[in-house]
Amino acid sequence: MNGVVLSVNISEKKGVPKTPISEGFFKKDFGLEGDGHAGGNPVRQVTLLSVETIEEMSALGIQGLKPGMIAENITTKGIEIYKLPIGTRLKIGEAIMEISMIGKECEKPENCSLHIDVKKCIAKERIVFVKVIEGGNIKLGDKIKVIEEE
Repeated sequence: MNGVVLSVNISEKKGVPKTPISEGFFKKDFGLEGDGHAGGNPVRQVTLLSVETIEEMSALGIQGLKPGMIAENITTKGIEIYKLPIGTRLKIGEAIMEISMIGKECEKPENCSLHIDVKKCIAKERIVFVKVIEGGNIKLGDKIKVIEEE
């Protein structure tokens, strides 16, 4: 199972949509350098979400969604990472990540910066959190590969 990086996204503050960047450095045991979520929760260093999930949410009537708006650091394409077990390792660009958590509680709509209808927020079940095991640069178009255990 392989995929591709569709977007790398960053924001200086928590709780706001992230802005796409061409490339980011993901630091071991930290996250994306310069991102407001990096260095905080050791289980939730980096977030990943598929563009397919974003497209499904759009089809359910949530308009204007694009990569980074659900606060994901990496928008993926072509890989259903949320179906992989916790502990799975991924090679993304130069970095190696390990899945540490899948899904989260959605915020109450009145507190959500995007005002997303929680009933239509399938991202809450599919957002994937990873830890950075080996740091490195990740850029648009990089391959995402599941590292098979030997």
